[in-house]
Amino acid sequence: MHRFSKTGVLASLMAVALSLAPVWAQRGDDAERLSKNGKNQGSIDGVEITLEYGRPSVKGRKIWGGLVPYDRVWRTGADEATTLEISSDTAVEGQVLPAGVYSLFTIPGEAEWTVIFNTVSEQWGAFNYDETKDALRVAVTPQTAEFVESLEFLIEDSDVILRWGELAVPLRISASQ
Repeated sequence: MHRFSKTGVLASLMAVALSLAPVWAQRGDDAERLSKNGKNQGSIDGVEITLEYGRPSVKGRKIWGGLVPYDRVWRTGADEATTLEISSDTAVEGQVLPAGVYSLFTIPGEAEWTVIFNTVSEQWGAFNYDETKDALRVAVTPQTAEFVESLEFLIEDSDVILRWGELAVPLRISASQ
């Protein structure tokens, strides 16, 4: 008969959990997901940008002020937090953001949005969002746009643009001076 100590079992479980943590943190295969994974890569002003995100669909729902409430932190996509990776120090809406990988959160409002770059890049949704880990917050103005069924991020000219439903949220990017 084998006897297992509680400490030994706990240590073994922790080792397994830690070895799987990188797998859990990645977006991974989306075959079984309702919201498929999205990825966009591009360059603005010599800064390489990579966005990875979940792509929820409208499906006839009221998105802004409904599914996504106004004035509350939103994961800005589905499932894992959206991530933004920048290759060099960057100016976002004129404010400096150091090179790195960030989770991207927003606080949607009817007339203005707050875009948040958080230093904890690997997290699920906004459940453990910690404001003290924010690297930068900027205010932007949403715009009406042609309807898009599934959330997407575009990299165009000098903007990263979130598009979903009949809304576009541009974010001005340039190399940091």
